[in-house]
Amino acid sequence: MNKESVQELITQLIKEIEGNEGELRPATKETPRRVANAYSEIFDGYRTDIDKEVKVFKANYSEIIVSKDIKFYSMCEHHILPFYGTVDIIYMPGEYLLGISKFARVVNYFSHRLNVQEKMTDDIANYLMTCSLKPRGVMVIVKGTHLCEIMRGVKQSNPLIITSAIKGIFKTNLATRSEALELLNL
Repeated sequence: MNKESVQELITQLIKEIEGNEGELRPATKETPRRVANAYSEIFDGYRTDIDKEVKVFKANYSEIIVSKDIKFYSMCEHHILPFYGTVDIIYMPGEYLLGISKFARVVNYFSHRLNVQEKMTDDIANYLMTCSLKPRGVMVIVKGTHLCEIMRGVKQSNPLIITSAIKGIFKTNLATRSEALELLNL
């Protein structure tokens, strides 16, 4: 991301919002630089090599594993407003286990982009199914609150959107899926 270009765009945006053709007000003079720095961090999912971040370990464990309440934030690709919430990841390993901190890294990678929640949910599940982890199944459940729904349009007070992606054994074996959902609710 070219921070200078972002600063120029934000300067123009502030002028358009305020109806100002001259210099920025003293209170907003540093805003373009701050926004460029913030966007560099918020959208770092475009610059990270997730395959270098994900470490798997050979293991002899074949039961269900749940990583619950992983916090995320993202930006709606329709309004460029934040949405945030939690991600639950359930997987049944094959030959490998994923390092515990790597769940959050995978979530951050996919959430630090322009998104819609449904696509982000599916992207996380698809990645986990196809990366070096090679699990027998994955479930991803995302619970998100969208500021575009709170600040504009219908102006709801605190809506919660829940999306899921179910892959592998959890899709084909209903007993295994039920066991996973029971573990999630502990």
